[in-house]
Amino acid sequence: MNNTMNYDVIVVGGGHAGSEASYACATMGMRTLLLCLNEKMISNMPCNPHIGGSAKGIVVREIDALGGIMGKVADMKGSLIQIKELNTSKGPGVRCLRAQEDKIGYPRNMQAYLKTVKNLTIQEGECKSILAENHKAYGIELEDGTKITAKAIILATGTHMEARILRGHKIQDQGPDGEKASHGLSKSLQDLGLKMLRLKTGTPPRLDPKSIDYQDLQVELGGSGNLAFSYDTKEFMRQEDMLPCHLTYTNEKTHEIIRAHLQESAMYGGVVEGVGPRYCPSIEDKVVRFASKERHQLFLEPESVFFSSCYVDGLSTSMPEEVQEEIVHSIKGLEHAVFLKYAYAIEYDALEPSQLYHTLETRAVENLYICGQIAGTSGYEEAAALGLIAGINASLKIQGKEPLILKRDQAYIGIMIDDIVTKGTKEPYRLLSSRSEFRLLTRSDNADMRLLKIGYDIGLNSKERYERLNQRIEKVYQALDALENTKLGANQKVKEYLSSLGFVDTNGNESLKQALRKQNVRYLPLQEAEEKLPYLDEEEQEKVEIEVKYEGYIKAQQKEVLRRKQYEDLPLPDDLDYHSMQGLSLEAREKLALLRPKTLGEASQITNVHPSDIDVLSFYVRHLKNPGR
Repeated sequence: MNNTMNYDVIVVGGGHAGSEASYACATMGMRTLLLCLNEKMISNMPCNPHIGGSAKGIVVREIDALGGIMGKVADMKGSLIQIKELNTSKGPGVRCLRAQEDKIGYPRNMQAYLKTVKNLTIQEGECKSILAENHKAYGIELEDGTKITAKAIILATGTHMEARILRGHKIQDQGPDGEKASHGLSKSLQDLGLKMLRLKTGTPPRLDPKSIDYQDLQVELGGSGNLAFSYDTKEFMRQEDMLPCHLTYTNEKTHEIIRAHLQESAMYGGVVEGVGPRYCPSIEDKVVRFASKERHQLFLEPESVFFSSCYVDGLSTSMPEEVQEEIVHSIKGLEHAVFLKYAYAIEYDALEPSQLYHTLETRAVENLYICGQIAGTSGYEEAAALGLIAGINASLKIQGKEPLILKRDQAYIGIMIDDIVTKGTKEPYRLLSSRSEFRLLTRSDNADMRLLKIGYDIGLNSKERYERLNQRIEKVYQALDALENTKLGANQKVKEYLSSLGFVDTNGNESLKQALRKQNVRYLPLQEAEEKLPYLDEEEQEKVEIEVKYEGYIKAQQKEVLRRKQYEDLPLPDDLDYHSMQGLSLEAREKLALLRPKTLGEASQITNVHPSDIDVLSFYVRHLKNPGR
């Protein structure tokens, strides 16, 4: 290794991606610099004050299982305001946690945590350009001309690059939440041959809770039980200590105001250049796109216990301030609401992510990694996950080890990276449960069983943590084994329990596993009635019940994974001439020649590469390039 470098890794940006990336690198033994514009804004939450939700909650569990820190900090005292499990009435593949986080407490806890990390230096400054030679990055140059060198550079600049805030036709040269925009870095990336995108996102208004009439609004409480993102959390927030959220709706009057002022919005008035997120549209976009819908749901969410502020989830807008007031005051409960902060749209530069390898290293510039919103994603959870993987892979490369590339059946993180790298994006990418082909394999409850060992092998999970959590996993397997090998026999307690649920004609030769498959039968009453079954905590019980009740579906998905792997891992030679390959569509030829996928599986995920093209590639590689296969 070249020991003349100032650092092993420089992470540029202190948001959720930068926090995870710098933690991962430092924990894996890299001398790491975290460069941020403002140390007090590390892991700031400029938009929604929550973590988790559909698919995203599973990602936070995956981050924790790999050894990342978002889940730990989200669970901490001072961070957590409310937590609940979503989709409990649906299948286990879509169940996930969602938590209200404190806008002051969460960043404060994260900053304190990072300051305890060995090998990590935090420094304020603005990166103006990437230092590179012969297509290899070796450092950065700051605004004041200072040059800092490293073996790997990780960019996690969020929405700061060439950012501007938009309200109506009013434009401000500013980053999110009043921070300064970053200038110069975008041009530096373009000079290195990287293609940039112009993207847009936004945030709703913040209101004074004392000015809101909550009396007739629906209350949304937190959940009960031991709910936590991290497997290390031992103290759980009680439901009675959680702050409530409230639910209200827009109405026809609201929609009339929006339609009347549509051309005054930044989005519809021609001011916006960037492309916004399809799955998190502004309220004016919702009114236009869903014109027949009579109302849209809005959640009133507390932002902090340290100050009074209400976040109006679902009311993102780029309307002028006076129009925002009209809109808000037309909504039930908000007739006299006082604004603390007006909504805005924000435009920023991002990198077209199809220019990245699955490691998140850029194809054009070696040792340069991209993560978070600069990689075309949206959301704190997506950013943190990309930061973690970028940090892991930069460290592994410096150590001379094989990279970590998670498969689509292993993790939502793998799905996200595969999507953005192989398909690219024209809008801020958002994770959805529908993006997973294997939802029963990538569940919230089994993130540890999927990823814990990987985190241990790469050096993020300590031996103590690995052994402790592995013991829990072993208990689950022991319970599954005991269920399968224990018959009902003459166990009167078990029979009485089953009878109470309507299963009167029980067969003594039936196993307890077969009994647990029955509707509404739970593990705990069986365990209390049969001493051969080991005691499990709530989370372990859930794992066992899902594995038993959905066994057939899980095995079907595992079989499909194996079928796909028969061709996914088939390597594609570097010298393939796609343009002259007979049978490929014109679109497929262009995309394959541009992206040069390493395997048939990678090729199958590329936009405009169709199943018929995969058949042609498979035949060509197996038979023409490898006769006799």
